[in-house]
Amino acid sequence: MFRERGLPAGKNSVPFYGAAACLTVLETLAIIGQALFLARAVSALFAGSTVKESASSILLFVLGFLLRTIFAQLRRWIAERFAERKGKEMRNRLIHAYFRHGQGYIHTLGTGRLVTLAMEGTDKMKKYVEIAIPRMVSMMVTPALIVVYVYTVDKISAVLLMVTVPVIVIFMILLGKAAQKKADSQYETYRVLSNHFVDSLKGLDTLKFLGQSVRHEQKISKVSDRYRQATNKTLRIAFLSSFALDFFTSLSIAFVAVGLGFRLIDNEIALLPALTILILAPEYFSPIRQVGKEYHATLDGQAALKEMEKIIATAPAAEKGQHLHFSPESELMLEGVTVQLGETKVLKDFSFSHHGKGMIGIIGPSGSGKTTLIQTIAGFIVPQAGIIKINGTSIPSLANTDWQEQIAYIPQHPYLFPASIADNIRFYEPDASDEEVKQIIAQTGLASFIDELENGMDEQIGEGGRALSGGQEQRISLARALLSERKVILLDEPTAHLDIETEFAIKELMLSLFKNKLVFFATHRTHWIKDMDSVIDLNTQTATNC
Repeated sequence: MFRERGLPAGKNSVPFYGAAACLTVLETLAIIGQALFLARAVSALFAGSTVKESASSILLFVLGFLLRTIFAQLRRWIAERFAERKGKEMRNRLIHAYFRHGQGYIHTLGTGRLVTLAMEGTDKMKKYVEIAIPRMVSMMVTPALIVVYVYTVDKISAVLLMVTVPVIVIFMILLGKAAQKKADSQYETYRVLSNHFVDSLKGLDTLKFLGQSVRHEQKISKVSDRYRQATNKTLRIAFLSSFALDFFTSLSIAFVAVGLGFRLIDNEIALLPALTILILAPEYFSPIRQVGKEYHATLDGQAALKEMEKIIATAPAAEKGQHLHFSPESELMLEGVTVQLGETKVLKDFSFSHHGKGMIGIIGPSGSGKTTLIQTIAGFIVPQAGIIKINGTSIPSLANTDWQEQIAYIPQHPYLFPASIADNIRFYEPDASDEEVKQIIAQTGLASFIDELENGMDEQIGEGGRALSGGQEQRISLARALLSERKVILLDEPTAHLDIETEFAIKELMLSLFKNKLVFFATHRTHWIKDMDSVIDLNTQTATNC
């Protein structure tokens, strides 16, 4: 039910909605009591009673006011806590979905868009959960309780209140649809702007080197201007709807007040119930007005929540329930595997089998599917057709946690985290000891380099840290894979951007360190082929034993 209304669902959602509803009921009862005792005190004073004689009503009014404030603050507190938990949960689920989708999906949507969604989109979603949802609960509960009480006091006023609400709600729906359309357009231009900006930062050095930085600055300016225009259009609708909502609610309260005034003159109603209803009338419309005002401020959060849920729902599920253990005696087989990315079939009826350890080369021209095959083996891509077998066990894909815990992945550009060299090497094994890290450093030929550093293997690298050469980055990525002792190594053109001397130095190291593992090596450099046990040529989608 929550999902259908665009509200976040989950194991903690139902208790939150229940608690919010209960606190709203208590707050509304406090509002009714506050209005009743205030009206009673004013009526008594108007009739000539002293302040002392009306002290009990005044004290009860103050008590109602305090209880109302306490319940409102308590509801706000649980909403903030729920929004914080939901934000962390959605961000974690989103990051896991990114990994399950794989690099092809990330490249299709754009790094900037996905980063913005995970960071700012989550913050906007938290604001939506924290503000809009409690207001929506109030809109459903508070007017209903107030109109029931008013009906017991004066049926005519209750009917007037009930008749005016549908008109306001219909008007809100019409303006809300227009605002939603404008907000979606604004959010889309914002995503384009953020994507453009983040990707521009990543390629800033290249743009400057090619002399295109000024020209690209003009493109960013155009995208920014489109976002400004979309924001202004959204604000026009927001201001118009807020003004119209205030106008209609004020007009409705005026109808009730005028009706009560004429009936007071004609002695058709006493002062106490009339004054109570007049105090409650603004409270009756207050939740509707608050929802209308804050609706526009939370549209981005609602849109971000929908997009996050879409990405999470479409991510390939991690296969569980089948234990997949790979050993030097195991067999990996792909039969008739087809992978389609967008409108293009990158792999079509691809078949391959290999028994035990060994190095398997994957060759082919750019765009032939080397990365796609690597990601399929890693379990990041789920094939549209075909069967994958490990030790004779058929599975639809390798998106299996048991399998993925046995693989290590080394891309063309290994990412170095803004941490120490030792922590970067511990990527797969965070609990590894310093002695184990030092042993791996010696095996990968990093010892002489690290000995020259002031802080040794505790030297900070990555963003804001010490800059490394391409060869040093690759050696650290190799150290990561080796420290994990994982049985399957996936290499996606790891030497493509290295000079030939560095490549040959790393080549000898890789051949010696990976000789007892199953290695899939995607490359376009032919000198690796003679060192492979078998080669997959994606140009012809065939496998050959060397």
